Amino acid sequence: MNSSRVSRHVPTLNRRGLLEVGCLAFAGISAAQVRPKKSVILLWMTGGPSHIDMVDLKPDMPLEVRGPFQPVSTTLPGLEVCELLPGHARVARHLTVIRSLTHTWSVHDDAQHLVQTGYPQMNARQAGQQHPCQGSVVSWHRGSSSSGGLPAYLCVPEDYRTHVGFYQTAGFLSARHNALNSGGDPRNKNYRTPDFELPGTVDSRRFRDRQELTAALDRLPAQVGFPIAIQNSLDVQRQASELVVGAAARNALDLSHESPASLQHYGSHAWARYMLQARRLVEAGAGFVTVNLYEKDVDWWDDHFNIEANLRKRLPVFDQGFAALIEDLQQRGLLDDVLVVACGEFGRAPRIDSGAGRGHWPRAMHAVLAGGGIQAGQVIGSTTRDGGEPFQRPLSPGDLLASIYRVAGVDSAQTIPNRQQRPIPILAAGQPIRELF
Repeated sequence: MNSSRVSRHVPTLNRRGLLEVGCLAFAGISAAQVRPKKSVILLWMTGGPSHIDMVDLKPDMPLEVRGPFQPVSTTLPGLEVCELLPGHARVARHLTVIRSLTHTWSVHDDAQHLVQTGYPQMNARQAGQQHPCQGSVVSWHRGSSSSGGLPAYLCVPEDYRTHVGFYQTAGFLSARHNALNSGGDPRNKNYRTPDFELPGTVDSRRFRDRQELTAALDRLPAQVGFPIAIQNSLDVQRQASELVVGAAARNALDLSHESPASLQHYGSHAWARYMLQARRLVEAGAGFVTVNLYEKDVDWWDDHFNIEANLRKRLPVFDQGFAALIEDLQQRGLLDDVLVVACGEFGRAPRIDSGAGRGHWPRAMHAVLAGGGIQAGQVIGSTTRDGGEPFQRPLSPGDLLASIYRVAGVDSAQTIPNRQQRPIPILAAGQPIRELF
């Protein structure tokens, strides 16, 4: 294994390093507080993936409930998954499957707002995003940029806030904590990684002068009480300067550095390449990467019609990329330091309807987790015989979010300042799921 690939996660301490840690301990700071923070990759399955057809199969129920797919055994005893998920079956010993997530919001926008931010929002499409999403909270907690100018929060290929409103923005936090978008499908010949280069009319000396001026302006808000909008603008300008100087994001998104074997392992579909970009981003130091498994006007997880045909096309693509991501992180020694979460805003109805699909179903949904140091190789919770309700261990989206925050080093009981600088709880409700830790 190439040790340079894991240096961010497993620091080597020489004599001087040990003395520095000892001094920190003397000052009241524990070694745990100076260890590198863990990263999160969220595979966002917008539309609502069918729990019954993926990881919570009901083979003993009538066909209209159980659906058309057969269960297969996995490397995790007691867990069966859909026959179209052989990759999940192969890596199951690394997984934790939560089967008993539940809430009451059946509209896409309202449910997405809840699951992404931890706050309910009625008529979210009209009201807009009111609270920061999880990636933005991690960015706020860590500071928005790491070494090399890589932002803490990124979306691959983009956060889609101008299309279908996935509620993946900073909400009332500074726009500095919005995601950096990767910019599109890396398979396209005309794809270019985000271009953060100086214009031809600005040489390095002029750029340094502008940085110094920006730094001076940064100190003014605290001194004279600038309006929040001006502070936010200065934040964004400072982040842009960091992106110009650093090449971390550009290099991480460039898949030309990957071997043909690596590309083949993930697969040729856009979603697979997005997952590969996510691995490269967390390896480079990103704190939170959201991968949106959505193709505008082509495919997403809202299977009201023809669910069998849709899943026969979609699940093998998703499965190959997902399993490759888990195996890749494991082989690189990164899995304990990167939490992978795959979920959507709700599940699907326990009965196939006249349109050969399943409707929205928030009363039962699932999430699949791996890595990040959580307790792997388990199934948490269960649903009733038809998959319609939690039977054991009902859990809320807030519980899932609190767990993700804990891995990312964020205390979900903390508050964050809104635009009026009033403290707002990070979560409306929720506790870390004890079985994970």
